[in-house]
Amino acid sequence: MLRLDSVDDLDYRDYLRPGDRLVWGQACGEPRTLVEHLVRGPLPRDLSAFVGINVANTIGRAHAAQIRLSSYIGSGGNGTLHAAGLLDITPQHYSTLPELVSAQDTGADVVLVRIPPPDPDGRVSLGANYDYLADAMAHARVVIAEIDERAPYTAGDVDLSDLDIDVAVPARHPSAELASRPPTAVQQRIADHVADLVDDGSTLQVGVGALTDAVLAHLTDRRHLGLHSGQIPDGTVDLMMRGVLTGDRKSLDRGLAVGGMLLGTQRLFDFAHRNRKISLRRAGYTHAHAVLAQQSKLTAINSALEVDLTGQINSEVARGQYVGAVGGAVDFLRGAAASPGGVPIIMLPSTAGADSRIVATLSGPVSIARSDAAVVVTEHGRADLRGLTLGQRADALIAVAAPEFRNRLSDAADAAVAAARRSQIR
Repeated sequence: MLRLDSVDDLDYRDYLRPGDRLVWGQACGEPRTLVEHLVRGPLPRDLSAFVGINVANTIGRAHAAQIRLSSYIGSGGNGTLHAAGLLDITPQHYSTLPELVSAQDTGADVVLVRIPPPDPDGRVSLGANYDYLADAMAHARVVIAEIDERAPYTAGDVDLSDLDIDVAVPARHPSAELASRPPTAVQQRIADHVADLVDDGSTLQVGVGALTDAVLAHLTDRRHLGLHSGQIPDGTVDLMMRGVLTGDRKSLDRGLAVGGMLLGTQRLFDFAHRNRKISLRRAGYTHAHAVLAQQSKLTAINSALEVDLTGQINSEVARGQYVGAVGGAVDFLRGAAASPGGVPIIMLPSTAGADSRIVATLSGPVSIARSDAAVVVTEHGRADLRGLTLGQRADALIAVAAPEFRNRLSDAADAAVAAARRSQIR
């Protein structure tokens, strides 16, 4: 590892080649110092970058002229870039991202990472991100790191040393943080319904945001919960400190909270630092169906934008804007469905402004097929679609829609049935 005194001493032209593909740590693990320096240029021509969750908004509209951007997700600052035509979407299941960033034609040439200082033996931790980052590093020609004393030193399934880092600079910025807003009254009611589905001894998979944190806050009276998730959010800290989330009933990784990345605030990072009860793993493990199906009582808790009356789910596009992702929801819903005692859950408010989110026809793509039947939860209750016919699903979903939309949805369901019968007669 070549250590530079300052990022100002780093000339990217010494390491980048024309046409290179870049990958850097996402969300709270974004190497903000390196990315900020990168976009100031000058740079070789025809560079591209695959970016993940955009928390810090380091990349803006002015930078797309230098670097072609793509991502699997449109949330946060990515949504603004996509709406401006400056970011292309790769709609993939999260479990396939390791292959994307390590394949011959799409894999990373250069990887930027944010890490804590190596330990006295020269071992390197990837800090807040393992997910698909480790696979990108294995394929890359060059790995450039920024080192931050406050980045968490986490254990995981990657064995790295300072020899795996080509050049390193000191970080100028603290870790990007993602703090949830206080939950609304509607979110609290949804969380209450979801919490009723979580039994003692369940292994949780959770998304992120105020609704997820509200669900976790409702679980303080549970016992022997485990965690196996794509991300570990702030809300898990209190559950672990209270002795609720222990992992002692997990089928795999007993006693460990397993995730792909830390997604929260400095409180979470400090809690995870050298914490032997937390293990970060690559997406090829956290999202693997064979692993998920072995976890008993895997309870997958994910959000969506819309659900139609057949159970199809849109988790990507709202009002014509790409704001979500295919992400890991399908991976975890299928894993929970195969898990002994597992529960696949999709939660969403029944309305968005003046519009229903239980709809006759999706306004966006089918991110999750109706064959991946879930328990759909709104503030009005739960609709367990597993084993139901299409007609039964429509009735169940209408019952958890906002009351002012139920008659309209019933009319749409009746019209769909009538149309289907007419087509059979012909």
